[in-house]
This record gives sequence, structure tokens and C-alpha cells, in this order.
Amino acid sequence: MPADFTGELSAKKQRKLAFRNKLDRFLEEYENIFILCIDNVGSNQMQQVRQSLRGEAELLMGKNTIIRMVVTEAAAKNPKLEPLIPYIKGNMGFCFTNGDLPSLRKKIIENQVPAAAKSGGFAPVSVTIPTGPTGLDPGQTAFFQAMNIATKISRGTIEIVTEVQLIKEGDRVSSSAVALLSKLGIRPFFFGIQVTHVYENGSFYDAKVMDLTDDDLKNKFFAGVRHVAAISLALHYPTAASLPHLILNAFGHLVAVSLETDYTFEESQRFKDYLANPDAFAAAAPAGGAAAAPAPEPEPEEEEEEMDFDLFG
Repeated sequence: MPADFTGELSAKKQRKLAFRNKLDRFLEEYENIFILCIDNVGSNQMQQVRQSLRGEAELLMGKNTIIRMVVTEAAAKNPKLEPLIPYIKGNMGFCFTNGDLPSLRKKIIENQVPAAAKSGGFAPVSVTIPTGPTGLDPGQTAFFQAMNIATKISRGTIEIVTEVQLIKEGDRVSSSAVALLSKLGIRPFFFGIQVTHVYENGSFYDAKVMDLTDDDLKNKFFAGVRHVAAISLALHYPTAASLPHLILNAFGHLVAVSLETDYTFEESQRFKDYLANPDAFAAAAPAGGAAAAPAPEPEPEEEEEEMDFDLFG
């Protein structure tokens, strides 16, 4: 075997060994990992991201076979790393850090460059062609007609009459759409490194979770509470979520029984008094602009809505 070939083979082995050692070290040193999608990302753009993360995080890309092998071996010692393995495919990479995840994610994804549409690729966003002049000469009207785009001739150029959704997000980009965008000089897409998933100190989740605000979390929590309460009421199974509704419903039934019988208790007396003499309650209400007075007792209709029960049912 020639000496130069032996040396080249040895150099490749050394690079692989160095990469494995680096990945092993990162998996031990860092508690947090971003899984990155690097489709359509150029080397210059990658270098800019590396510079913005310098001192805070480490980007690591390599052959998926080697990455999968190293992570699988590490997961045997630390099972919390196992969720990473299925995502080691395609144009992917890792970002290792012990820093603030939201701020680092922002630095990664904000570095984007405009790009033209490519035939056969999947559209990252929807593309809409606005109305107005195109700057193209009338001789190209047939091209727009073939794509069912309404146009007219205005001041010697083709003008699009109605807005057209040319490409939908997630759909393959057709060659005709690429041709039209090229004629119009539109570069509709922006490509950059995307953070798809997050490994945070043993927890693994979709990166979209990081976009949730405190209000979003509260709304989701209370929506869950409402669902639990509704199911509990339907099953007649008391829970902490359904308890307030059960108490209100029970009170409503007691008031209904009191109104239909001679039995009275303190809370039901005001309903009986109102039904006996509603004009007295109307007269007691303060006129507009009068001095502040104690708030009037609520009318039965309002009380019924709040308690969610049929007063006479």
C-alpha cells in the first residue's frame, strides 16, 4: 500500500476520532442541547451564527452515522439522551450550551438570508402575489393566462388585477411558480438555521414550546380545568374543578324548591320578596346622576345566568 494513501487513511481516522471525542466531551459538559435543521444554509451564514454564539454555545455538525453511534453509546449510560436519537437524520446538527436558552435560540434563528424559490422544494411559508403593475411587457400576457392569473394592460405593462396565492406553506414549489417569481424578481423565502427540538437538563420538547408566554400557559391551564369540570359534571363525579358548579346548582335547586313551597331560608327570601313586589325593587334603584348608593340586589334573571340553572326547573 502506498505510503501517501496510508497517511491519508490515518488522517481520516484521526479526524473521526477527534470528532467522536469532541461530541463525547460536549455531551458530558453541557446540560442543554438544541437540535438544528440546517437545510439551505450556506457556510458563510453558518460562520456568522458561530461568531454570534462564541463564548456561549458550541455548534457541532458531522456525519449522522458517527453522531448516532456516539449518542447511542452515551444514552446507554444516560437514558435521558435517548429522545435525541430519532432526530439524527437529514441535514441536522447540535448546539450545546449551558446558557440562557431563549436568548441563544433567538440569535440562531434571527440570522436569515433571502432566497429564491427552487422547483421541487417544499415551501417554508405561503407566497402571495399582490395586485399592481408587474413591469412586464404585454407580450408575456399568455404566461399569466396559462396560470389563471387575471391581468390587464395598463400604461404599456401587465398589471395583476386580483391578489393570487401562488404557493401554500408545506407544498412543493412548481416550476411555473418559480418561473413567475423569477420574472417578477421576487425572492419569497428566507432560509436560516432552525431550532426544531430542545434537550434541557434531561427534558426533551418541541422548540415551539419556547414561544409560549405566561398568558398562553394560563389559558391552556384554565381550558384544561374547564374540560375537567365539564366531564365531571357529565359523569356526576365530583372533583375540585366541578365543586363550585355543584354548589351553585344545588343552591339553585334549593331556591326553586323554596319558591314553589312555603319553606323559606335567608338566601331565598329576597327572591320571594322580588316576585311579590317587583315595583319596590325598581323604585329603590337610584336615578342617573344621583349620589352614590348601595348597589341594588341583582335581578333574578342575572342570578340565574350566573348560577347556570333553571329557577323553576
